[in-house]
Amino acid sequence: MTIAPNLVAQILRLRDVEKWRVGTIARQLRVHRDVVRRVLAGNRAPVHPSPLRRSRIDPYRPFILATLTKFPTLTAARLHAMVGERGYVGAGSHFRHLIAGLRPRPEAEAYLRLRTLPGEQMQCDWGHFGHLQIGRARRPLMAFVMVLSSSRQIFLRFFLNARMDSFLRGHVEAFAAFNGSSRVVLYDNLKSAVLERQGDAIRFNPELLALASHYRFEPRPVAVARGNEKGRVERAIRYVRDSFFAARSFTDLADLNVQARAWTDGTSADRRWPEDNRLSVRQAFEAEAASLLALPQQDFALGERLPVSVGKTPYVRFDLNDYSVPHTHVRRTLTVLADEQWVRILDGATEVARHPRCWDGHAQIEDPAHVQRLVERKRAARVHRACDRLSAAAPASATLLERAGARGHNLGSITAALLRLLERWGAAALQVAILDAIERDVPHPNAVRLALERVREAAGQPPPVALVLPEHVVKRDAPVRSHDLGSYDRDDKDKTDE
Repeated sequence: MTIAPNLVAQILRLRDVEKWRVGTIARQLRVHRDVVRRVLAGNRAPVHPSPLRRSRIDPYRPFILATLTKFPTLTAARLHAMVGERGYVGAGSHFRHLIAGLRPRPEAEAYLRLRTLPGEQMQCDWGHFGHLQIGRARRPLMAFVMVLSSSRQIFLRFFLNARMDSFLRGHVEAFAAFNGSSRVVLYDNLKSAVLERQGDAIRFNPELLALASHYRFEPRPVAVARGNEKGRVERAIRYVRDSFFAARSFTDLADLNVQARAWTDGTSADRRWPEDNRLSVRQAFEAEAASLLALPQQDFALGERLPVSVGKTPYVRFDLNDYSVPHTHVRRTLTVLADEQWVRILDGATEVARHPRCWDGHAQIEDPAHVQRLVERKRAARVHRACDRLSAAAPASATLLERAGARGHNLGSITAALLRLLERWGAAALQVAILDAIERDVPHPNAVRLALERVREAAGQPPPVALVLPEHVVKRDAPVRSHDLGSYDRDDKDKTDE
């Protein structure tokens, strides 16, 4: 250990001028007393460490080095067992500590600086930025980041998922922000880009190929385990975390994206361009813009499309929520076409329902018209069932209802009244009474009731009694215990005796 010259000067001055003792100098300068003594003795040569004492592992060191050279990833536990078979008696914990210093390290790999021509390449990737709680749903907050490799201009857009429709929307909005696309877009081996890979054989996602065909760019995945090939987007995501997202507050996703766009157009674009310190990223992008591919005139069709099944209730399940459909489409398979604002439900090419998209979870989004039509249909079904019962018991009821409807009477109340008369008087009597009311041209339940009463009185019969009494009548009519009449006889005998 070499003592610094300034420390030597301080020690000598404090000893010779201030007359301090060795302990005082050591405490004030926060050094060891031996250092002070060595300086005062004039011995300021470096202190060489004492030779290492012999270790138990030394006889086995050649065998360990040879084994690790042949099997670099062999575990220390296995090595300890192997040297134990050869006579080593040391503890396993100390042995692992020694092996950590003997294990050969892989040689550091050097990389060439990658340079790209203006407009030649973009790099694209997702970044995960935690979660957002929206109602009862916990949504992942994903950042879609695209970087122009030459100018380092960044496009940043946040989504609540990393599904394919969001992936494609990020591309379309990035191309619109750059006002052009590059000839090559570089990806990691994520499923949105590469479905399967066997060596050099790559099967791209067909939806990404449709996007590439529309914008005329070449999708190109990096080699496996070669993240350095897309290091510019990796650094851009890290830059977004540190410079934009850290300690940032926002109200919702829309507010966060507005702030992200302002940041990419401002702070991010004004940073130094790595290729030339005299230029900013904004200036480099302005020079690169002329080399980008022109955008097509027609927009690319966006939106998540998937088939959904409608059960016995008129709702479809999509993204944790239920959306209503017309009741005429139950027990069928429909198609959902969704974006960030709307959920459209299609039957073939015909749109049968449209709802604002809900990002909550376990919610039921309804169109009041869908519910109202179902209620009306159910009410009509109940009326039809009652009419069918009446028609079967008293066929003349159909004529009476037809005439009552022509006069504007309430058919529901008439049907209910006739059903009550049917239960009380029976089908045969009701049929005769309805024919009498029709003959008198009075299509109303009161006329039917009067006809029934006239027939009963003419026959001298008592009024009909319902076989089943209402529940409140049954509870009110409690049984009465008869009184013992013998008490009256005793009272009369007593009065006679008097």
